Amino acid sequence: MNKFILIMLFSTLISIFISNFLFNIFNIIVWSIALIFMFVNGIYFTFKLKFIQFRFIKQLKAIKPSKKDGVSSFESLSMSLASRVGVGSIAGIALAIYLGGAGVVFWMWVSGLIISANTYVESVYGSLYKEKVSNNIYVGGPSYYIKKGLSNNKLAIIYALLIIISYMAGFLTIQSNTIVNAVGVFNINHLVTISIVCILTSLIIFRDVKFLAKFSSFIVPFMAILYLIMGLYIIFNNISMLDNIFIDIISDAFGLKAGFYGLISAIILGIQRGIFASESGIGTSAITSGSSCENANKQGLAQVLGIHFTTLFICTITAFIILSSSYNTLDLVNPNGIEITLNAFNEYFGSFGGICLCIITLLFAFTTIVSGYYYGESNLKFMLPNITKFGMLLFKIITIIIIFLGSILSSNVIWSLVDTFVAFLAIINIYAIRELFDKK
Repeated sequence: MNKFILIMLFSTLISIFISNFLFNIFNIIVWSIALIFMFVNGIYFTFKLKFIQFRFIKQLKAIKPSKKDGVSSFESLSMSLASRVGVGSIAGIALAIYLGGAGVVFWMWVSGLIISANTYVESVYGSLYKEKVSNNIYVGGPSYYIKKGLSNNKLAIIYALLIIISYMAGFLTIQSNTIVNAVGVFNINHLVTISIVCILTSLIIFRDVKFLAKFSSFIVPFMAILYLIMGLYIIFNNISMLDNIFIDIISDAFGLKAGFYGLISAIILGIQRGIFASESGIGTSAITSGSSCENANKQGLAQVLGIHFTTLFICTITAFIILSSSYNTLDLVNPNGIEITLNAFNEYFGSFGGICLCIITLLFAFTTIVSGYYYGESNLKFMLPNITKFGMLLFKIITIIIIFLGSILSSNVIWSLVDTFVAFLAIINIYAIRELFDKK
């Protein structure tokens, strides 16, 4: 009997090792394909559209408030920023630096600048192929332009299904997981924390898209400004370290310190976290631009501005906060990433810093949950255009349950799932916008 138990335990451990190994190999292959798609097409669109992502003045003009009814370009941008400026910008970047070194920051910058050209194209198509569902209420996104523009309903459904799964099972769960980890340092029972989050989420998602847009346009500027102020304070107080930080970023980015493996690790982690934080090229910008009543070009420019704000400001400030701290002395098991940022805030602000970061994380994560839910809802309506009110109610209830369960799952498992789904979304979306672009 004892031998049988030992054999079963040994077999289980071997199975887990093999499955994890195979999953990691699979993840690398999928991401390699996704990166080729995103960079090649990003460079292609950059030249074809005459460096559209560098026209900063036009991008700023695109968010000028509109007198039209419905969702404006600023509100649409706020909805997408609510999703982008989430825990990926705080915990995700911190975790990438902790695992891959300072070089990940350089590749985050590179991916943000090049891949943002894809965001312009997808946002334009999201607006062009949108559908009106009621008075000044529109829906759009990759599923719509894949079906209507490429006449490929099967691929459109696959994309819609992947969005629902990735946001419900990945993006939303990592937000609730991070909230619990952030608040947990104050010895607050995680069941109390996640219950409050679920109640607040219910109060928001049981409203329509106009309310979601208004909510995002109100809360996003506030939370971003608060984080920027605290981040800039840390940077200015460590201004003498900036030279060394830049040197570390560049040297690590090209493997001058860590060698070939370090180079590959920095590239993959930097691009993965940059894409996760900005959502550039995976199609979600098209979903929010499809909800707006503004013209397509204005939507494209506004969404590109959102990529730059997320990558070059929010994520970069997080990177400098971490790199100026003692992050490399931490010994963490199954890290989420928020612990690393919390360590930095505590170094510079003491216990006050932990409280502020907790509040910021709650705001970032909560707005991401709300906008992520909208992505899932819009694609569910695409798959089931005649869904009943009861069906939508059931979807909302399932969303709340998933958010609750996400608080108790392993951070490593969630990050791995999110990375894999993001790669699949990117491959399908980039293929679709390139085909549409070449057809015109």
